[in-house]
Amino acid sequence: MNQEQTYLAEAVTLARRNIEDGGRPFGAVVVKDGEIVGRGVNEMLSTGDPTSHAELNALRAAAQNLRSPRLEGAAVYASGQPCPMCLAAMRMAGITEIAYANSNADAESFGLSTAAIYAELAKPLAEQAMRFRHVPVDDSDTTPL
Repeated sequence: MNQEQTYLAEAVTLARRNIEDGGRPFGAVVVKDGEIVGRGVNEMLSTGDPTSHAELNALRAAAQNLRSPRLEGAAVYASGQPCPMCLAAMRMAGITEIAYANSNADAESFGLSTAAIYAELAKPLAEQAMRFRHVPVDDSDTTPL
């Protein structure tokens, strides 16, 4: 087993343990300079937080461990293909590589694919199902937000 497969196996092990604990089947690790600096599992069911995905929890753990929100040069290894929200967060954190063990196609039969969200986000904003609009607020305070 090569190093990449070892990290992916760790993510899958986290996902399996999370299922045993009543959670969703997702785990992730963040690796920097050959060391796992963050681990996470999907905690949506236990927290009621729709953003508590394994990848985001692994990013949070890595940022805390490294004492920096910037994770340039780090890689994420996930049990499943990251959703668009997680992908955006990884880009914002400076993650440079992502590998995943199970694709959206693999997850489809379990109702766990995010392919439809990717497809929706690929449409122009005006064509998406979610209403998205700019509503300026007249505010006399000139202090930058």
